[in-house]
Amino acid sequence: MTTFYIQQFGCRATQADGAALERQLLDRGCILSSDPTSAAIVVLNTCTVTSAADAQARDAIRKIHAQNPVARLIVTGCYAQRAPEELAALPGVSWVVDNSHKPQIPDLVTQIVPAALPHATKQQEEQTVIPSEATEGSDLVGRNLLFPLAPPSANSHPANILTGNIFAHPEFLSAPIQGGESHHTRPILKIQDGCNNRCSFCVIPFVRGKSRSLPPNEVIREIQNLTAEHTFPHENPKVGQPILAVHSPAREIVLSGINLGTYGRDLSPRVEFINLLRRILDETPIERLRISSIEPQDVTQDLIDLFASTDRIAQHFHMPLQSASDRILAAMHRWYRSEHYARRVELIHDRLPNAAIGADVIAGFPGETESDHAATLSFIDGLPFTYLHVFSFSSRPGTKAATAPDQVPSQIIKSRARELRSLAEAKSAAFRRSQIGNTHRVLILHRDKHYVSEHTAVEYSPAISSNYLRVQVPGIHASNQWQDVVIKSEEGNYLAGELASTCSELSVNSVFSESSV
Repeated sequence: MTTFYIQQFGCRATQADGAALERQLLDRGCILSSDPTSAAIVVLNTCTVTSAADAQARDAIRKIHAQNPVARLIVTGCYAQRAPEELAALPGVSWVVDNSHKPQIPDLVTQIVPAALPHATKQQEEQTVIPSEATEGSDLVGRNLLFPLAPPSANSHPANILTGNIFAHPEFLSAPIQGGESHHTRPILKIQDGCNNRCSFCVIPFVRGKSRSLPPNEVIREIQNLTAEHTFPHENPKVGQPILAVHSPAREIVLSGINLGTYGRDLSPRVEFINLLRRILDETPIERLRISSIEPQDVTQDLIDLFASTDRIAQHFHMPLQSASDRILAAMHRWYRSEHYARRVELIHDRLPNAAIGADVIAGFPGETESDHAATLSFIDGLPFTYLHVFSFSSRPGTKAATAPDQVPSQIIKSRARELRSLAEAKSAAFRRSQIGNTHRVLILHRDKHYVSEHTAVEYSPAISSNYLRVQVPGIHASNQWQDVVIKSEEGNYLAGELASTCSELSVNSVFSESSV
């Protein structure tokens, strides 16, 4: 049987694409490897949102090829859509498949399987041809359909490139991100892809295509499946034999997308995002739903009221800000101004005073002055943000900002990013301290090896609250279970809590002891 491994990069939408590929390959009888060094086929699902993301992908390709030179490397994702020739030139890469043809990867894998196996015959090692129906309507460059089947020790021959116009491909590739090697406790379900906006700094619309949505009935079906208990075959790592494992019902599901607030606008009839949320609450037993990033113009009074009306939606809003300078927002082609954004934050905080409110911020956009930067710092400092994701401006080929005048020097960008991160840490710490004494219903998360290595002195279980706080719960608890926890202290980036039942017992015992005296 063919072994494969999918190396994931980037955002949740990209990871959802990878989850869909994993599901399809497993359905075809392929076996998921525990790491890329033992796989015959390695799919690298890339990101290209920043130059650092590009560099990370290139480094991973080189490393995997060095560790497993006989593996067939298929590079896909947003970087593959933007610069396929650049990736095809890297040693070890057999195929570069862009986002528009990503759904064809399972077919491609089944065709190149003999090439990846060490017992390939001499005849197989000479050449093979991918059937034309597997690549119908595609643009093939490089060595067209012929490629060497001998293990690629170096790129003496350029990789094949399967590419096309992303705007001409309406396919929606998605599967919930759950379990597997990533050990996700909370499944992540991509319900929207692509973006119709044209922010001057962002390459994503050009590598993801136009906005498109998973039909609401399919969303409901996926959530119903995720919240139902069922069994599935799972490989026993000790004996290498399949066993039946139990998939417990999802307690919390995260809805994600490239531009989530535009969900349903491409469907006929049109579907409003808020109405999809109402359907999910009415038609599925999901205990908590979390919304990933959503643009500020899509955070309406009705949406905030819906969040406030139920404890089944996490009190968590992530709204990209990017800058608080109206001049810079206009240059970015953003659809709001700082006053409009502030109004949304104030509405959320008024209705949900303990809600998590996060934002993306870009440091050093072209033309940004010290005054613009100071305005952003002051704006953030004056509003109840609970965390920030700070990005240093990264020039993306093909975007308007890449050729804009007044590019900010890199050392100034780094300095401004440090100031923003310092402010973000202060805001996050203040929010954590404000929760001490509160009782939170938290979801126990999987204790991965990194968490265990960091918390060897005391046995804790990691957990997450509705308002996006990381909580340490005393004792070893099964993941994907609810616990009511009283927050007692701040421990670094975590909050330390005690089980509410333990606190109640201690309180009763204390009263009894005092009355006895």
